[in-house]
Amino acid sequence: MWTLLQIELFKIFKRPRTYISFGAIAAIILLIQLGLKFDGEAYLQLLFSGISDSFVIPYNMILNGYLVAFVILNALLVHVPLLVALVAGDLVAGEANMGTLRLLLTKPVGRTQLMLVKFTAAVIYTLMLLIWMAILALLLSILFFGTNDMLVARNSVMEQIQKTDVLWRYMAAFAYAAVALSTVAALAFFLSVLAENSIGPIVATISIVILLTILSELRIPLYDNSVKPFLFTSHMLAWKGFFYSKGDSEGTAISGSIENLPAIFRSLGVLLIYIFSLVGSAIFIFNKKDILT
Repeated sequence: MWTLLQIELFKIFKRPRTYISFGAIAAIILLIQLGLKFDGEAYLQLLFSGISDSFVIPYNMILNGYLVAFVILNALLVHVPLLVALVAGDLVAGEANMGTLRLLLTKPVGRTQLMLVKFTAAVIYTLMLLIWMAILALLLSILFFGTNDMLVARNSVMEQIQKTDVLWRYMAAFAYAAVALSTVAALAFFLSVLAENSIGPIVATISIVILLTILSELRIPLYDNSVKPFLFTSHMLAWKGFFYSKGDSEGTAISGSIENLPAIFRSLGVLLIYIFSLVGSAIFIFNKKDILT
């Protein structure tokens, strides 16, 4: 199985399209960092415009690597699923289109095992993409901007997190994001089994993610309790919950606390159900598929 996984990873990383995602992430992150480096105070003035008239805000202390990384993640994690679809949607359909799928199934490898290996390769690619983003967004931002206490905007409230209490929150957020992006990989993987070329699953995955994201963001009471809780896109941004701390009687953030951890676990559970359902369905359909037609 390890040898088969190595082969699948080799197939993924020999394609030029695989590196488009890494290049796009690097370009976007560097552009955001350069913009904030040279004109970050103007951005903060816009961000804190609602309270700047009442308080003296030390912009030079607020603009640090932790806040910059948070800004980057808010901008990127909505779009990274589209990059995941470029690879995951090609895993089965791409080989079916080239005719290599039939040859692969002549080997002494079970269909279920083959599908599990392919999805594992997609998850590894997703993790590598996320690690690359973490290195550039967090470590590079810390190098450029330094560290300090982190301010998080929550509607009309600003929450201050001590700098010693921030790093573990990012680690938890990246771990959650890995599950969220794996859900998109599972969707693209499932659609890849249904198609004979990779364009269809890639476009379909991107379309579904965009459509469900729009539904998740709509402020319509009819959808709030009847539709949104069941959409995986409604739970993909729950990583932000790791940056919301409980407050004491004076409203000061309690170090090491998370305001609504059960809600994060519920969202995580929804994503895991989607992953197992989509991958399980893909395996079931593929096992029933006649590859000779």
